[in-house]
Amino acid sequence: MIRTATQDDLDAIVTLHTEARATYYSGHLAEEEYAGPAEVSRSRDGWSRAVDREDATVLVAEKDGALVGIAAHSARDDWTYLTQLHVSPAHWREGVGSALHRACVADWQRRGVTRARLEVFEPNKRAQAFYAARGWVADPETPRHGDHLVLRLAVPDAVPEAPARG
Repeated sequence: MIRTATQDDLDAIVTLHTEARATYYSGHLAEEEYAGPAEVSRSRDGWSRAVDREDATVLVAEKDGALVGIAAHSARDDWTYLTQLHVSPAHWREGVGSALHRACVADWQRRGVTRARLEVFEPNKRAQAFYAARGWVADPETPRHGDHLVLRLAVPDAVPEAPARG
């Protein structure tokens, strides 16, 4: 089940976010930078603000009552940004990330969004493959932001539902 996050989800969100980041930052950044107490506190503050922002959406995916995925997006500078999409490593390859991505795209379609951007850590080849399979391509205007690649998506038009047959 995918739903909008609330402040009650913060502990689970921060735990999942920290766990997921460890899978791609480990070996590339010092652990303090992605899992140290100061970073976890900063992460919690950021997620708390995102959950309450009017111009942001935070979604959570639950399975058997446990939070197994998170996604966040917001609008700025005439773009919509997919700022976060993480799945608990214990639930990789179960369709959680795909479901969260579909939920984000559906929300963008409802809002009339035509283009989106995201940044992905360059060594995170797994995430790059995930996004490429969903139509994300290198942003020709801004291909990099530090050690992250910038990708863009032309948001497809919503497919109208087929009329009910009777």
